[in-house]
Formats: sequence, structure tokens, C-alpha cells
Amino acid sequence: MKHFKSLPAVHQFNGLPAPEHPLLGVVRCNQTCSMGDRAFTTDCYMIGFKKLSSGIVRYGRTKYDHQTGSMSFIKPRQIIEFKDLAFEEDGFLVFIHEDYLLGHQVQATIDRYAYFDYSVNEALHLSPSEEQIMWELFSKINAEYHNNPDEYSKDIILTHIDSILKYSQRFYKRQFINRAELSGKTVSRFKEELENYILNGSINKLGLPTVSQLAASLNISPRYLSDLLRQETGKTAIELIHIHLIGEAKNRLADQTGNISEIAYALGFENLPYFSRLFKRQTGVSPNQFKKNLPN
Repeated sequence: MKHFKSLPAVHQFNGLPAPEHPLLGVVRCNQTCSMGDRAFTTDCYMIGFKKLSSGIVRYGRTKYDHQTGSMSFIKPRQIIEFKDLAFEEDGFLVFIHEDYLLGHQVQATIDRYAYFDYSVNEALHLSPSEEQIMWELFSKINAEYHNNPDEYSKDIILTHIDSILKYSQRFYKRQFINRAELSGKTVSRFKEELENYILNGSINKLGLPTVSQLAASLNISPRYLSDLLRQETGKTAIELIHIHLIGEAKNRLADQTGNISEIAYALGFENLPYFSRLFKRQTGVSPNQFKKNLPN
């Protein structure tokens, strides 16, 4: 698999015009926009808006859902593949080499946006009014990109990119809310998978359940799962895992089905002090105090 450290090489590989700036590529794609058809990785962030009539976009191992106008966000060294793309309408791509961000506030904030870690089937689907906002911001970036650069150009472009990132965060919040029924089903499935993980003995074979394990069983990326759960329940995935495990520990202590260390080990806690700290954090009392306070 090819890895490209330079942005001009990324453009050349994908049949795109040479970039105006060696660290920034801004491309408006029409129905004839040509792209490469082999997987590759780069040292670039990529922000894209696409509405496909056919073709495949992948990063990681998953196909992108492009039934409506949707945005994709890819960070450096993620696997990307474009294949046989045909666009229903114009789209755009912005490639940002990580060195272009040096010394700017966007460098400190870009990796805080969890959607750069979402899987491709968790695209941001835009409403018509949201599409208009993104196109307006892209148009400003595109105009500045093709003007004669001066001392203000980079800051202006990155300010508009920062706005795209902030709007994307807002629109993802809206998407979670609009898909409340689907999100609710995911919460239920998450709880079922967590319960099954304990009941089927996985906890004894694999240890404490992790967000990555449960997300994989739901075919969701860990960051997307945590954001969805936080939106629906106010708790992250790891917080819900801990709540469930401590709830199970309380049930077993109340049933007198083993001493504290046996229960902790049975629930995947190899470190008894860690179990005790987590138990106290969740309940306000230690396991010993909880057991002593149980009615005889």
C-alpha cells in the first residue's frame, strides 16, 4: 500500500490537478472528477463532501454510505480508497497536510473532534440548509486559495476550515437527535451485548469488556458509540460499562454468592484495589461496607 508524505504526490496519484500550495489541496469535483482506485495513506487530513450516484469510498475497512449528500473526515495515516466514483452533483475535497497547521489554533483542536475517528458508515448526512452552509464556507476557502497569497491567506483559510469543523460538530449533534429511534436501538443493543459478554463467559476468557470490543460487535466505531451513548444517556460507553459491572457486583454481594475477591475476579477485575476504588466511586461505599450494610 502506498503512503504519501507529500500533498502533490497525493494529487498526482488520484489524477487531480497539482495543488496551488504544497501543503493544502482544495478541489471541486464535478461529475467527471477522476480519482485513483487503489488504497493509500497520507500525512494529510481530508474533509470531503460527496453525493455519489455510484462507486465506492472506503477508509478503514468499511464502505461509505452516500445515499444523500454527506461529509467525510479522515485523519493522517488512515487507509483511504476511492473507486469508480460518479457524482450526482458537485462535491469538494480539502486535503490539509499536518504541517500546514503548525502554529495555528486549529492544530490544537482538530483532533478533539471525535468524528475523525468515526467509521465510514457513520458519515455526516446534511440537510439542504446545512449543505448550503458548507458550500458557502468551501467557496470562501476556494476563492482565497486561488487568489494571490499574502500574509493573511493562511489564517483566513484556516479560520474557514475551523468553521467547517465547528458546524460539523453541531450537525452531528442534530443527526444524533434526528435519529433518536435508531440511537435508542443502539443503546438497547449495547446493553444486550454487555449483558451477553458476562453471561456467555467472555469476561472470564477476555477480561473486562472494552469499548472497542463492544463497538466491534455492534459494527460501530468506539468514538461514535461513546458520542451516541452520551447523547442518549448522558454517560460515555466506558461509564456505562462500569455502572453495569458494579451493578452486577452489588447483585452478587447481595446474593452472598462469594466473597469480594471472588466476585471481583469473576467480573474480570484482576486488580482488586482497582475494583474497590471503582465500586466506591459508583456507590459511595467500599465493597466491605456495602456487604456489612446488607440486611441479614
